Amino acid sequence: MAKLTEQDILQWNGPEDDYMNADHLAFFRELLVNLQDELIDKATDTAGHLQEQDATPDPADRATLEEEYALELRTRDRERKLLSKIQASLRQIDEGEYGFCLDTGEPIGLKRLLARPTATLSVEAQERREQMKKQFAD
Repeated sequence: MAKLTEQDILQWNGPEDDYMNADHLAFFRELLVNLQDELIDKATDTAGHLQEQDATPDPADRATLEEEYALELRTRDRERKLLSKIQASLRQIDEGEYGFCLDTGEPIGLKRLLARPTATLSVEAQERREQMKKQFAD
């Protein structure tokens, strides 16, 4: 079969036992690998950018530069966390567990995975967890 597109995923209406078939897994593997490569490229750019830091005698310029670097580092930290989720999702694909809710074992759903390829919970399970957090936070 030809390689699936995002449109194919959105329109998929096959039987339940055909969920996360080889074509679906190949599509999501490629999507996750592309996201991973993009994040690694950004991290490499940031490392290079931070090494190019010039000493600025003006305190205002130095403060601005330090704030920009701090923001960039916070962004990279979030991306580092996303990268570990992407790598966990790739392991799930290898282990045949990708696309199924960790709480219930039910399918997460192609549309949800397309929107959030690292999702590990179905919408219902995610809502339950958020509700529990909210109850215990009050």
